[in-house]
Amino acid sequence: MEVQAGPLLSQINSPTDLKKLNVKELKEVCRELRQYIIDVVSVNGGHFAANLGVVELTVALHYVLNTPYDQLVWDVGHQAYGHKILTGRRGVFHTNRVYKGISGFPKRSESEFDTFGVGHSSTSISAALGMAVASQYKGETDRQHVAIIGDGSMTAGMAFEALNHAGIENSNLLVILNDNCMSIDPNVGALKDYLTDITTSKSYNRFRDDVSAVLSKISELGPDAHKVVKKIEKSIKGTILKKSNLFESLKFRYFGPIDGHDVEHLAKVIEDLKHIPGPKLLHCVTVKGKGFALAEKDQTKWHAPGLFDKITGEIKKTVSDKPQPPKYQDVFGHTMVELAQQNDKIMGVTPAMPSGCSLNIMMKAMPNRAFDVGIAEQHAVTFSAGLATQGLIPYCNIYSSFMQRAFDQVVHDVALQKLPVVFCLDRAGMAGADGPTHHGAYDISFFRSIPNMIVSAPMNEEELRNLMYTAQLKNHGGPFSIRYPRGNGVMTDWQRPFKEIEVGKGRKICDGEDIAIITLGSIGNEAVKACLELNQEGYHPAHYDLRFVKPLDQKMLHEVFSKFDKVITVEDGCVQGGMGSAVLEFMADNNYSSKIVRLGIPDRVIEHGEQKELWAECGYDSNSIIKEVKKMAMPRVTESLVG
Repeated sequence: MEVQAGPLLSQINSPTDLKKLNVKELKEVCRELRQYIIDVVSVNGGHFAANLGVVELTVALHYVLNTPYDQLVWDVGHQAYGHKILTGRRGVFHTNRVYKGISGFPKRSESEFDTFGVGHSSTSISAALGMAVASQYKGETDRQHVAIIGDGSMTAGMAFEALNHAGIENSNLLVILNDNCMSIDPNVGALKDYLTDITTSKSYNRFRDDVSAVLSKISELGPDAHKVVKKIEKSIKGTILKKSNLFESLKFRYFGPIDGHDVEHLAKVIEDLKHIPGPKLLHCVTVKGKGFALAEKDQTKWHAPGLFDKITGEIKKTVSDKPQPPKYQDVFGHTMVELAQQNDKIMGVTPAMPSGCSLNIMMKAMPNRAFDVGIAEQHAVTFSAGLATQGLIPYCNIYSSFMQRAFDQVVHDVALQKLPVVFCLDRAGMAGADGPTHHGAYDISFFRSIPNMIVSAPMNEEELRNLMYTAQLKNHGGPFSIRYPRGNGVMTDWQRPFKEIEVGKGRKICDGEDIAIITLGSIGNEAVKACLELNQEGYHPAHYDLRFVKPLDQKMLHEVFSKFDKVITVEDGCVQGGMGSAVLEFMADNNYSSKIVRLGIPDRVIEHGEQKELWAECGYDSNSIIKEVKKMAMPRVTESLVG
């Protein structure tokens, strides 16, 4: 649904149009841009609060800088809606995150203004520094390079690595720290406290009050004591900032903190910074959700609220008279509390995703046993390994696509030492509208390559609970991984008593003839739908739920290949090196010669869209399974008709 822009914004189709305005008009542009984002996201969905918080900064940057020659790199990217709207995509912005529409994140193939593709946090400083060094090498000394990074993204080690390197380069780099004390959930850790404006520091204020008390007793100063205190306070503040500033110690010129919602002042400061050589950091204090009262009040809820009424703030939900299956993440969250109540060795760990993975349920019930470690996946894994060395059982919940960042730690710090860390991989498979940066396509492939690793996937909520229960019963000789998708499951009566699942044991869903379908995980429910429809049409495939891709259920696979010469594997993961590859390896190793067709994510980048749309595009939804069964069964059916 396309939305009408305000009178000034409707005239802006590029930063060139923005520059035609008087600086006094920028405030109105910001108002219209903020309202436009509210109007569009309320009816189309998308990331919300983060985009409202950087409106003034976005306008100021494009007003002052010569983009795209001057290069902006937006960290994470869910704060770049204003950037997209101002750079020629307002007319198609209603397709944001929609299948075949524009991406919800900056994307190099989409616009020359999108200088770097992003989706995961903390990459902006490294990328912008690389661009700055390249420009310096090419003699483009007038070119500006700006990394816009949130204080939450600063908690990742990669951001510090980039700052450390940038400090020894004399490149034209400006890092803008968008400080709002939030990622998706409230920021955690010592850095958050450090970044708080010194004027709110208890020690600073106590010192200031002490000085005030002393000076007020000096009668010679009389009524001017307060003015003298202010002068001394300003001097002390400048001295403390200069001597203790983390960024200055890394050889950055530090400026701020300044009001990130004063667009005129921002424009002036950015203009001044253009003429200062070397690495610089501008500290902007902003409010996530700025301009929408409910989003300012509950920033986590309004990070990506879905569709909502922009007047009342009511978030629209699908209403059904029937009980609905829960989200897999909520099954994880509630099960963690149940298991932790039974076993005092269980701990929960997540890197900045307590709401996204529902570990916040355990954090509320058992705050001393659940940890949000900030946007630091590598640390989360090795921290979990440390817990495990002391006899504890950490459940480390990381989104599948984010787990890619911690692969080395899984291998080196967990698997090589055979430590019993339970990895719960949320958002495995197609992640939906967040697109290729968030699809959990590769975890089956890379996890099954790791020695001492158990790799499993539940087909429904009950199996998720039982796999989580099984993982903590005894030491299985190393790490235990459980992958599950984004969104709702298939069961309403899921909170059943725990049952142990034999590791490496699959199950037969239904018997059949001619063809066997082998599935892994929740995508098996698409095969169930396919089998029901095929049965009505006279086809009777057998369906096996593998459940473990490592170790494989060899007994079940021997049964499959002894009985069937045609096999279809289905997985919500990449076909290269995935579950289908494991089945092919088993077949080759045991000298079977059945025909195998592997359905899953092909060897290409899959763009954004609803999960069902993407399953269909990739050819492994229920309709695709039906077509493949019919195609493979056709010769047998033809033979029977001839006979």
